[in-house]
Amino acid sequence: MPLSAGLHTRLVLGLHCTLLAASAAAVVPVPATITPERIPGAKPRNVVLILVDDHRYDAMSFLGHPLAETPHIDSLARNGVHIKNALVTTSLCSPSRASILTGLYTFRHRVIDNNRAIPPGTVYFPQYLQQAGYATAFFGKWHMGGEGDQPQPGFDRWVSFRGQGEYLPPKPGYTLNVDGRRVPQKGYITDELTDYAVDFIRQQDPAKKPFFIYLSHKAVHANFTPAARHAGKFVDKPYRRPASEADTPENYHLKPRWLHDQRNSWHGVDFPYHSDLDVEQYYKRYCETLCAVDDSVGRIVAELKAKGIHDDTLILYMGDNGFMFGEHGLIDKRVAYEPSIRVPMIMQCPSLFPGGQAIEHVVANLDVAPTVMEAMGLVRPPHMDGQSFLPLAQGRPVPWRENFLYVYYWEKNFPQSPTVFALRGERYKYITYYGLWDADELYDLQADPGEQKNLLYDPAHRATGQAMEQKLYAMMDELGGMEIPLNPPLGGSQNKRLRSREGARGADFPAPLVVDEPTNSSAR
Repeated sequence: MPLSAGLHTRLVLGLHCTLLAASAAAVVPVPATITPERIPGAKPRNVVLILVDDHRYDAMSFLGHPLAETPHIDSLARNGVHIKNALVTTSLCSPSRASILTGLYTFRHRVIDNNRAIPPGTVYFPQYLQQAGYATAFFGKWHMGGEGDQPQPGFDRWVSFRGQGEYLPPKPGYTLNVDGRRVPQKGYITDELTDYAVDFIRQQDPAKKPFFIYLSHKAVHANFTPAARHAGKFVDKPYRRPASEADTPENYHLKPRWLHDQRNSWHGVDFPYHSDLDVEQYYKRYCETLCAVDDSVGRIVAELKAKGIHDDTLILYMGDNGFMFGEHGLIDKRVAYEPSIRVPMIMQCPSLFPGGQAIEHVVANLDVAPTVMEAMGLVRPPHMDGQSFLPLAQGRPVPWRENFLYVYYWEKNFPQSPTVFALRGERYKYITYYGLWDADELYDLQADPGEQKNLLYDPAHRATGQAMEQKLYAMMDELGGMEIPLNPPLGGSQNKRLRSREGARGADFPAPLVVDEPTNSSAR
């Protein structure tokens, strides 16, 4: 459907408002000191933040997923709030986790990949909670700053592991970091992290000291390893591959050539992880591995009820980024398509808001820090880019974003995915590839949720694409994102293609960029 005059007017007015806001408000620097400010009259709740690695937005049984079985997560949604359009600033482990902990966009916290040390002066929101006198605990995958697992600022209790960790101890003597001490990992990591979290809850006296738990699961990161009790559970379940996976002219019509080239790469279905991996069975193991996470949710909820604090505890469940299993011929994440940037997000707290709701607004991972702080009775620090979404669940009127900015910066480790900037609204998404001679993209998410029809080169949608491009760069300018943060290469480069699947040949150039006759008659 082409852009109506009214919608075009709203887009242009929105751009004008964005530019006015940019001129009126500068980015507030990250403070050198931590000074929490209490919300007058607010009752602090306990908070349990459950972060799940690579959990895509639709892999929950209450959404009708063909493989996943998640009864405890489903119960959270029934009795709480399902945020349907939850997005991440960058679909990659470390940058997303940094946005969750800081409330900042990637180009501000500058954790742009999975390898670098955390920049000096980084402030995490649990530091505010700790300074306010609350009990804080971290259990699980930290994965910022390379391979370190040392305790980080803001946490009284600490259990973590180096890098990605291991589902099961790979050898005798393999250890976790428990409050700075090396302690052997005993068994399956999802269950073991939950044991630590349950033990912490049992030790708390929230009437005297509210608590915050950050339970950051390794699951469901590759290589997917289900708990023994779930192994093989879904192996015979029927599964239909996504329509956009097929290598057909229709699927790649007006699409960028990098997309077709990536099919035959580390992150493509024709050469996944440079192997002959069966992507369907891979997806089934993923969902089997997710079952233990669902069990973990059930155990946390049961412990809160047994302690009599369930109704006064905010449980916030989310993924750090999405994951693709064949959509557009890809696996993994990083790119700006919906299965990559959307995550599950569910929250429940009966004393704060009614259950059984679904929120349509675009909510982001950088909104988590202000939301947790408000639930615990603290004012959002002015340097944070995000905002609390508690008012959305409580039905309070609050100004909210109409568009969301997504960024991903090229990594030499995985050169098949280019630098991506995207603007995602409730209806349209505009995607551009900075520094790449290729097709950009525009999708109507309401009419085309699978993002299969690129509208950017349709004359009827030219005004929409132009307005969204202008708004994207206006937001980048307003938020401090007009400089690309760079890191020197670190580690190997997964830059191979498989010859037998046309690996020596690149994709055709996008048709809208190819002409039949010279276009410049004034050259001399």
